[in-house]
Amino acid sequence: MSGQNFEFDGFNGSLGNLKLEESSSSSAQQDDAAAGGLQVNCFTEIVDDVTLHLQIIRLHKQIYAWISCNSAKFGHLYAAAPTRPSNTASVACLLGGASDNTGSSIARRLVLKTGLNIILACNIPKNAPMLEVNAEKKLVEKLIYLGYTKPKSKGLSS
Repeated sequence: MSGQNFEFDGFNGSLGNLKLEESSSSSAQQDDAAAGGLQVNCFTEIVDDVTLHLQIIRLHKQIYAWISCNSAKFGHLYAAAPTRPSNTASVACLLGGASDNTGSSIARRLVLKTGLNIILACNIPKNAPMLEVNAEKKLVEKLIYLGYTKPKSKGLSS
């Protein structure tokens, strides 16, 4: 009987250690997120009978976003960054055809709204301008909700 008790006590001790390790790792994740670490948000929206899948990954000083309609395909991949001193954005197509400007225009506008580097994977048909507008609108709404956009300036600063 005491042998069984010993095994049970050993199991309880292991379980207690597991709980300590679990709580320390979750607090480390919270500290990492507060310090600008990795934050992942996925959501699906139905707009005009079209299913939009969106994912936002916030990294340090950059955002990865994925937009897809009616499927989970990756689509074209764009990189966009703010350019100085003219406060514009430069966009490069990393994967996919250069003839599709749907994702590049969204990436350019996201840079201007966030002030951050943007990596955008976009799987939206190029012959659907209203779908592009709706997808960008939903993405920007989520970015604003998450606090990833830069505040609007109220005037000229001296």
